[in-house]
Amino acid sequence: MVERSIRLSSAEISGLWEVYLQENLSVCLLTYFLHHNKDEEVAKLLQDALASSSEFIKKMTDIFQSEGIPLPDGFSEKDLDLTAPPLFYDMFAVSLVYCISRFSMINTGFITSNVARKDVLDFFVTMLQQMADLYKKSTKLMLAKGIYDRPPMVPYPEKVEYVDKFSYISGFGKKRPLNVTEITEIFFNTERNYLSVLLCTGLLQVVKDKEIHQYIADGKRISEKQINTFNDILMREELLGNVSTSMEVTTATVNPFSDRLIVTLFNLLNGIDITLIGHALSLSLRTDLTAYYQKYSLEVLAYTARGFKLMVERGWAQKPPHAPERRKLQKLQ
Repeated sequence: MVERSIRLSSAEISGLWEVYLQENLSVCLLTYFLHHNKDEEVAKLLQDALASSSEFIKKMTDIFQSEGIPLPDGFSEKDLDLTAPPLFYDMFAVSLVYCISRFSMINTGFITSNVARKDVLDFFVTMLQQMADLYKKSTKLMLAKGIYDRPPMVPYPEKVEYVDKFSYISGFGKKRPLNVTEITEIFFNTERNYLSVLLCTGLLQVVKDKEIHQYIADGKRISEKQINTFNDILMREELLGNVSTSMEVTTATVNPFSDRLIVTLFNLLNGIDITLIGHALSLSLRTDLTAYYQKYSLEVLAYTARGFKLMVERGWAQKPPHAPERRKLQKLQ
């Protein structure tokens, strides 16, 4: 049977465009960390991650070119200074690969459910599988290195229980203990923000542009507020709090990354943060938690708008492919 030539849908173009930029940026970060790495086990993980990202870019490039779609402006060696002293120690690179693979599984899962053309669907299914494998490898290495912080443990239930009072959702005054779903969302929100604080701490040492420096400092404060809020809740529930990994930032003051790469990275991280806070909001029933998630969601949205404005003003914000302006095309000369 002859296979029909089917054009890419808007969802398929969107997914490929978004992931192309993400993987392009990942290649730069992984190249940088691999260049400075001194740990053999970490090097193997970074090599696997870099090989995967490079393969993804090649396959997406082939699809774009076969369709006659211009490639997004990505990043290159011009956005890296490999002669700069290392800004982070090796264990930070492990945490980074862990987060990249985890975020990629989440994002790729969304995209995969929106595409249908065989080559695109096959690509994203394969990507999802490889990211899951990378997540497995990074988690295993973090456990071996003693830097994986497990979510809190709770006793196993002895029976199935049903909610018998509407006050189950009450988060103010007398409130019930957290359920395992709420504990999970609090834990991983805090874990995500610890990585953000470490990233910001390092970048604040090397970024010289005053506006970008202030933007990073404000992002660090937002993450610190979330850590304090949710760790305080866990402590009051006698579940302890997340324990951050040891400080993985060196004393370097030379910037190894271009300003464009840094601000774009923050824009991508803001996007996943909004998604995951929204996910936590949808699953949490206690009203104190939903109030906090709504508050921080709005704060991150406002922060994201600042970052986008900064990108527009610097000429770094690319327009994704868009629909034609039909009314303009239909206008008589």
